[in-house]
Amino acid sequence: MLPLIEREVVAGKGWVSEEEFLDLVALAQSAPGVFAVNSALVVGYKVRGLRGAAAAVLGAILPSFFIILVIARFYRLFREMQAVEAFMTGAAPVVVALLLYAAYSMGTKVAKDRTGLFICLAALGVNLFFHYYQAARVSPITLILLGGLAGYVLYYRPARERGGREG
Repeated sequence: MLPLIEREVVAGKGWVSEEEFLDLVALAQSAPGVFAVNSALVVGYKVRGLRGAAAAVLGAILPSFFIILVIARFYRLFREMQAVEAFMTGAAPVVVALLLYAAYSMGTKVAKDRTGLFICLAALGVNLFFHYYQAARVSPITLILLGGLAGYVLYYRPARERGGREG
């Protein structure tokens, strides 16, 4: 979903820049709720204020809601069929491939240097460690805050000490 949203709001409509989109992703991921709805809310608000936010949220929610209603109705009737079960088994790896593509697409834009790559891999490592060895997940909010802290320590402070950006 992420590459589709990016293509539409950055390249297609030009509502936000690529840099703003990356910030939007961080904000939408850290807020509770579904990413698509959160990102629609932020983009809608940026483009048309409160009315734009309301329209964007309804536009993100209603089509999916009605499609899921129809699918749920028919899935209950056909879920026992071997063909439906085989289809679902085949579709699962495609979802993984789409997630990997989204991670690669975003990663190449965010990790522009070794420090950014280090922060990405460290966040992945922390997430995997807690998932597999501690039987608990790390909140995306925690990872984003830790990444922000790492960015401050690794980018801002050294630049300021060199006489770079003032804050």
